[in-house]
Amino acid sequence: MEARGVRREVDRLLCAIQLLTRLPTPHVAELAPDWMARSAKYFPLVGQGVGAACAGAWLLGARLWIAPLAALLAIAAGAAVTGAFHEDGLADTADGLGGGRTREQRLAIMKDSRIGVYALLAVGFCVAARVLALASLPLARGAWALIAVHGGGRLAAVAVMTRQPYAGDPAAAKLTPGPDRVRWAELAFAGLTCLWPLFFLGVTPSLVGCTLGAVAATWLALTAQRQIGGYTGDVLGACEQLFETAFLLGVAAVAGCGR
Repeated sequence: MEARGVRREVDRLLCAIQLLTRLPTPHVAELAPDWMARSAKYFPLVGQGVGAACAGAWLLGARLWIAPLAALLAIAAGAAVTGAFHEDGLADTADGLGGGRTREQRLAIMKDSRIGVYALLAVGFCVAARVLALASLPLARGAWALIAVHGGGRLAAVAVMTRQPYAGDPAAAKLTPGPDRVRWAELAFAGLTCLWPLFFLGVTPSLVGCTLGAVAATWLALTAQRQIGGYTGDVLGACEQLFETAFLLGVAAVAGCGR
């Protein structure tokens, strides 16, 4: 790949980091209209970086406190690194899909910054479930589960971007989706980057976790398509959160015996 092509891919990776985290990155001078779709293949890689930070908090916390507190700190570390980006999407999506009766009402509610009962219940349940599931795992397996689940959650969002149209108003969106969807080759690249942590997690926990995570994210994506006609940024965040929750519950169901 020529130097210009390498620079373009580095810029796309930096865009993915800027979008998904609060981490400082070098400035990207120019953004093509399709920058989000072209950067999406790096979302799982960025997610694994977030997962590594969570794993570090988990391992350090477990040396100082009981498992539930260490797990809570690990989940909090992820929210800190991302600015609760995905949790905010889950809250808005729960309020919008749960409280609106028409497509227009649902989209309007999702843009409203106020928090409703559906949002509180959805975020509260997902955070509690992730904390308790992680706390039931042995230390090393919990660390690999965190790296794997953060990559897999972002892959779920990329898959939705590949399959569904954008349902919101691009003119009113904080981040415009661009004129092009994620390509299948880019989805395949994103999927391949998710595989390596699963090797350390184990075959059965990985299969169960990925299956449950995929089912949960697919259910939400199909619900959003039926109710609002596709995805929004909030829906992508909600899909990521449901994948994380279901994945960790699945891993804990088969691998959470003893620390």
